[in-house]
Amino acid sequence: LTKAYADGSQKRQWSLVIEGQTKNGNITQFSLDQLTALATAHVPTREPHQNSTDAIFDFQGVLISTLLEKSGIAANASEVTFVAFDAYRVPVSVADLRRYPILLAMQKNGQPIPRSQGGPLYLIFPISQYPELRQKYPNTMWAFYVTNLVIGNEPIHLKVGPRQLKTEDLERSPQTLINTSVGYRLFWPSGNIRLQGVRIQDALAAAGVTLPANGSVIVRGKAPIHHDRAKPMRLSVAHLKACDIVLATRWGEELQPIPSRMGGPVTLAFAPNCPAETGKNQPWMTYIEELEVAP
Repeated sequence: LTKAYADGSQKRQWSLVIEGQTKNGNITQFSLDQLTALATAHVPTREPHQNSTDAIFDFQGVLISTLLEKSGIAANASEVTFVAFDAYRVPVSVADLRRYPILLAMQKNGQPIPRSQGGPLYLIFPISQYPELRQKYPNTMWAFYVTNLVIGNEPIHLKVGPRQLKTEDLERSPQTLINTSVGYRLFWPSGNIRLQGVRIQDALAAAGVTLPANGSVIVRGKAPIHHDRAKPMRLSVAHLKACDIVLATRWGEELQPIPSRMGGPVTLAFAPNCPAETGKNQPWMTYIEELEVAP
């Protein structure tokens, strides 16, 4: 991979983070240059997003199995969730990642893959060589601009002010139960869902942070789109007091932990009692990792 990306800043800034149930619990981060050095695998396959379904493209990139070997994977982790820049997520079984040459592609027919076509890191499946993959991983599973690989399910680590709250910290806080149809994309049932979690003001209290009389709370998730300082996810204190805005950690009738494939372990949820301008026009954010009180 010798040709530079058209956008040099993209090449400098983009990275891939591997986290979750790694063997030692470590987080591994690869720069694009490091991935380029590993991108020696070629997968010739059709691409479902092209008008010509018969064309075979030569994708070059890094085998996911190679990345799993380098980061280490816990014995009980059965799935890897790929998270994209825009928070789109795709779960793939570890068994399939080891069995098939599933690729994070960086080049297509010898050219770097631009953002408009899924780059710089584009999850592709070798459907021409292994047509059975089309049943398990349809066209919607080809993830564009991948930024994170979550192995298995992560423990809760929520940064609130100077503190890191863990599962036990949130479970000691007052719990709020809501029943509502959720606004998350992908892998959630339709209809009303039971969610349990902690209101944002209660999470702040658990960290020793006082909710101000005015101002707002900024919520950040794992996906880079949620770290846009120009357009943060901002919830006014008035909205927080008006209804239940919850950091959900459990779901369903049995209140099981929210897995990575569904955007867990912490997701942002709006109760039905939220005014339309609060809950209807705000994104239901997944992979919540940080709260910040702002003016």
